[in-house]
Amino acid sequence: MAKLNTNSKQGFTIIEVVLVLAIAGLIFLMVFVALPALQRSQRDTARRNDMSRVDTSLIQYQTNNQDTGNGDLPNDSSWDWEVNDDDDDHSTFPENCSTNEACKFLQRYMNSGTDSETNTFKDPDGTYYNLEIGTGEWDDAPNAMNYTIYIRTNAQCSGESAVSSGAAKRHFAILYRLEGAGTYCIDDQ
Repeated sequence: MAKLNTNSKQGFTIIEVVLVLAIAGLIFLMVFVALPALQRSQRDTARRNDMSRVDTSLIQYQTNNQDTGNGDLPNDSSWDWEVNDDDDDHSTFPENCSTNEACKFLQRYMNSGTDSETNTFKDPDGTYYNLEIGTGEWDDAPNAMNYTIYIRTNAQCSGESAVSSGAAKRHFAILYRLEGAGTYCIDDQ
């Protein structure tokens, strides 16, 4: 009868262990590289959706204010959202909101169904959006996100900038600097 070798133990060789650890390390590396890019992409998608919401709300604003003129957007000075120096993050509306068109626009169109004293229109990272309205072209995109939504009247999108449309002040372009790359531009034309 053949004698069985009971002293031989079966296990993994050092090469097999190193190979498994190397593969696991590559998988973790890919996850840590891909995950932030995926999250950034999701936040930028939410920002694009917010800009579409601004576009729809501006059209509603124009439609609702046709009886006060021709439905144009407010002029530059009445659209300044830097109206409350005590509240730099724009989380609450100033007491004089009835005299500021940007404040009224945010309250009535962007925060519908919420407390009228609180601004809930925020970037996906939790920072409150700022609004800036102006006329004509816009091609001086900031190098980094500054949470400002740029609205240009009498303009239309041309790539990542706004160019004069030659149309009435009623037409507009909305621009926002994305976290991933570039500037998102949407217009009503």
